[in-house]
Amino acid sequence: MPNRRERLAAALLVAPLLLFLLGVFLLPIGAFLWRAVAETDVAPALPRTLAALRDWSGRDLPGEAAFEALAADLRAARAADQAAGGGLIPRAAARLNAEIPGFRSTLPATARRLSSPEAPARETILAASPDWSKPESWAAIRRTGGPVSDLNLLAALDLRRDAAGGIAAVPPDQAVFRGVLLRTLWIALLATALSLLLGYPLAYLIATAPPRLALWMLGAVTLPLWISDVPRIAAWIVLLQRDGVANTLLTATGLLREPASFLFTRGTVLLATVNLLLPYAVLPIYASLRALDWRLPRAGLSLGASPWRVFRRVTLPLSMPGVGAGALLVFIQALGFYVTPALLGGPNDQMLSYFIGFYANRTVNWGLAAALSVVLLLAVAIVVALYARLVGFNKVRPA
Repeated sequence: MPNRRERLAAALLVAPLLLFLLGVFLLPIGAFLWRAVAETDVAPALPRTLAALRDWSGRDLPGEAAFEALAADLRAARAADQAAGGGLIPRAAARLNAEIPGFRSTLPATARRLSSPEAPARETILAASPDWSKPESWAAIRRTGGPVSDLNLLAALDLRRDAAGGIAAVPPDQAVFRGVLLRTLWIALLATALSLLLGYPLAYLIATAPPRLALWMLGAVTLPLWISDVPRIAAWIVLLQRDGVANTLLTATGLLREPASFLFTRGTVLLATVNLLLPYAVLPIYASLRALDWRLPRAGLSLGASPWRVFRRVTLPLSMPGVGAGALLVFIQALGFYVTPALLGGPNDQMLSYFIGFYANRTVNWGLAAALSVVLLLAVAIVVALYARLVGFNKVRPA
């Protein structure tokens, strides 16, 4: 048993690695995911309005006090923005625009209308935009008042809060993300199934090949991992475009009368995905087959069983930990694919990662991007939990 000093020395040796992981991995990811529930944009700009709406029923327009509070908040926020070059009103408008489309311009326009202190609050606000005559707009301000809310998480599942605070489905013409999530799971499942169907025979051949030949075969299997995404995808584009190598060969041999459109299809996305992820299916299966006691299949054959029955009753069950590990690795990585569908797929082939990047980089809606990331992480966690329950993490032995 190690003594106390040895345990302390071991902990000190590991401490830099743990601090590094904490600083560059756990804390940034945690800060990003926190945005899925954090509400920090509306409250700094509209504190009086939120206080006035605290006891509002939500059914009709709020009372005069809420209009006076909104006018005071917008005047103060506009003055602060002009004095310090801040962005109180733009940030609040951008957040409310995610709840009520059009609010990105409504809030600044209302603030400009209220620039005069003598302007009557209620009449000026109602004249600034028809949005202010709808209880839903005031309810959106109250919902986003923070400090936390479930609005982004609900939006990531095509749900929303109604004016009364209940959970309701968004209109069908606005429902996007559940379909995208199902598409992501389906593409990842197809890629996993194809990788296993192609990977198991290949792993079996490598495991039963002579050592020198097996080494060369392993090098060929891992070849896609030596090339980065962009050159590999560029190669697929050159191969599959209308005047590319594939169409040239098929039309020259008479199999096609005219070039076909291979790019920007679901099949091309699956082909490129399997090409990249096949090593992650082959290597765990190969490890399980190398650790297999091959006297057991030979004993089955010597007892008169057919090769297929020996494979089905002996070899396959004993190699299932490797199959499960390969399926887990391929499925989790396929869930997060972004570049391959974006460059080789069409509009209906984009996966959840594309929308995370879209909302983080183009619309700068970090809350929704973080909520979609939470959904993706939950999908991964469910898959890992199922694997741990059905297969277990301690059954893949080194080759």
